[in-house]
Amino acid sequence: MWLAAEEALRRLGVKPQTLYASVSRGRIKARPDPADPRRSLYNGDDVDRLARRASGRPRAETVAAEAISWGDPVLSTSISTVVNGRLLYRGLDAISISETAPLEAIADLLWGGFPPLTMHRSIVGAAGSLAAAFRALAERAAADPVSLYRPPAALRDDAVGVLSSLADGLAGPGTGMLHERLAVSFARPAAADDIRRALVLLADHELSASTFAARIAVSTGASLAAGALAGLATLTGPLHGQAASAVIALAEEFEDADTDPADILRDWLGEARAVPGFGHRLYPNDDPRAAALLARLSLPPAYAALCAAADSVVGERPNIDFALAALAAIHDLPKSAPMTIFALARCVGWLAHMLEQIASGAPIRPRARYVQAKP
Repeated sequence: MWLAAEEALRRLGVKPQTLYASVSRGRIKARPDPADPRRSLYNGDDVDRLARRASGRPRAETVAAEAISWGDPVLSTSISTVVNGRLLYRGLDAISISETAPLEAIADLLWGGFPPLTMHRSIVGAAGSLAAAFRALAERAAADPVSLYRPPAALRDDAVGVLSSLADGLAGPGTGMLHERLAVSFARPAAADDIRRALVLLADHELSASTFAARIAVSTGASLAAGALAGLATLTGPLHGQAASAVIALAEEFEDADTDPADILRDWLGEARAVPGFGHRLYPNDDPRAAALLARLSLPPAYAALCAAADSVVGERPNIDFALAALAAIHDLPKSAPMTIFALARCVGWLAHMLEQIASGAPIRPRARYVQAKP
């Protein structure tokens, strides 16, 4: 069942801006109206679900079914959390840490209880690309020992090796601080400190999809390399690590545009595409990671126009995906740079969560709610 905007607004009892924001955040699916491509239709089931949630306490079955999708916590962790709009790494404010710390220090913090991290050259030859990173992790996954019944010190060594292999894959073989290696691989050494800050801000973010995938993998006893490979594969989705690519594509439509930027954004929404790079379900106001990164940057005209249009049309502020895209534009980095930065940073978080999952000794095996007719 697909609803016109007027009916969707009536059922939700909200303003158009709120409806557009729900579409932008992926809460409500939309598609062009076949009778008028300039208008959109909205998925009735999504609308009714949000309306029920706003009107009262959902049933226990609904809570359980939705817990896996931005619902209540499904795993205990001491690694990171978002509380009152703040991102915390083991109880410390991630924004404050990002002022000076490198990613290596965040690995020491999140992995916990080990001597300082010392990166080393990977034994896997790599050429500095996402494909090379996949090859490096795949080779390790095929050869590394399983994680089951391994002592913590051995797992720590494995973690260093996995991060080293991924760094070699993404930045090319080398030594030195990770942010400096990435800046050199992009041929933009002046961007090193902004890249450092982005790496720290992206190191972990509770139980994101890629982190969950990594934890599931090692909960079976698979190696840390196998878990990192699962995380990297999950990260490549356009709704996760590749979201900045959509921001770049949208910003390009704002360059030298003769039409009103707000109209461009409405057309984008009218084509049933969510607005990438704005709003985040864990942050009711600003994404602090984006604010911290953008505070040091002067936005190019197209990105400034996109920000203004998003604020006008959907009432959303930039998130970290927008900030990564803007960082790449300001420093003239390759279009693949946001994904590269995201992958290297988040690998630190994956490894922290995998070490925690292994220590718990608990498998991750949720049940399914069967919805077909039973015999």
